[in-house]
Amino acid sequence: MKVTTAEKISEFFKQFSGADRVLVVISADPDAVASAMAVGRLLWRKVDSVTISCVNEVDRPDNLAMIRMLKVALVPFAQLELNTFTKTVIVDSQPSHHKLMARLSPQVVIDHHPDTGCRAPFTDIRPAYGATATILTEYLHAARIIPSRNLATALYHAIKTDTDDFKRQTLIEDVRAFQYLFRRANIPMARRIGQAELRLEYLKYFKTALLHMRLRKGRVFAHLGPVVNPDVCVIIADFFMRIHTVRWSIVSGTCDSKLVVIFRNDGSRKNAGRVAKESLGCFGSAGGHKAMARAEINLAEFKEPPIDFKDDRKVAAWIVIRTEKRAGRKAPTAKPNFEITPNA
Repeated sequence: MKVTTAEKISEFFKQFSGADRVLVVISADPDAVASAMAVGRLLWRKVDSVTISCVNEVDRPDNLAMIRMLKVALVPFAQLELNTFTKTVIVDSQPSHHKLMARLSPQVVIDHHPDTGCRAPFTDIRPAYGATATILTEYLHAARIIPSRNLATALYHAIKTDTDDFKRQTLIEDVRAFQYLFRRANIPMARRIGQAELRLEYLKYFKTALLHMRLRKGRVFAHLGPVVNPDVCVIIADFFMRIHTVRWSIVSGTCDSKLVVIFRNDGSRKNAGRVAKESLGCFGSAGGHKAMARAEINLAEFKEPPIDFKDDRKVAAWIVIRTEKRAGRKAPTAKPNFEITPNA
């Protein structure tokens, strides 16, 4: 029998008492930040305190703008004393998604990513939803809480971002939540947050991508070599999807001894999560949704690497061959005709 949102929120509240000091842990992005803010509002005056902490370094311009403009108090995970908290909540992630989260035993997990077998006293994992913010908006509505202007703006921006303006995986629930929030959000502020996409130092990576990209039957491949932040790969992968002839965008780069590969597609009878997992999952973590996915390979863990990961040209060719093969198309037999400038 289907559990209603009213039943869900009732069970959620049962996890806490008035003396609890609650820690909300996120990997900060718009959906995670907004969802954490919503948890804080739900627990306002119901617990002793709520602290929001991020396991990642926040340096994407849109995330920084969102945190600054909406006045979000965000504490880096490294600065916490975990024994001072009595309850832990994870939103927009699951413990297996990050090594720091894996150390925790959360009482509550709320997420919209595919279920990784997460176990907690309270879980609400809905992979079909376009955003975790939609789930939290339903919680607020069920609890008869009208979100403040800043909270409505955060949730509105989160749904807009995670569904890519409803071009990615979306349910009618996402649309209804978006419409509800639209009437309460600061739309000009949300627009300013969304437009804060680039840092000046990111521009050089666009040059590298454009000079060395490979376009093959609607698929763009680009390996950027060393990058200052993996988010650069995300930004450029999304950029290539704005080209009307591009159906797939696969952009990679290396950062902190990791190879990061970002997958994007137009959502038409494609599954980025499956391609990521089948092509690179045996080398590290990989997966995602039908239209967007990610793979991360820890290069330091290889005793006998499949290729020389220090050679950017070989890395680029290897990614093409691995992903083309798993996507059901015959892999190219000749070496791809493109070069990568080391340390670009």
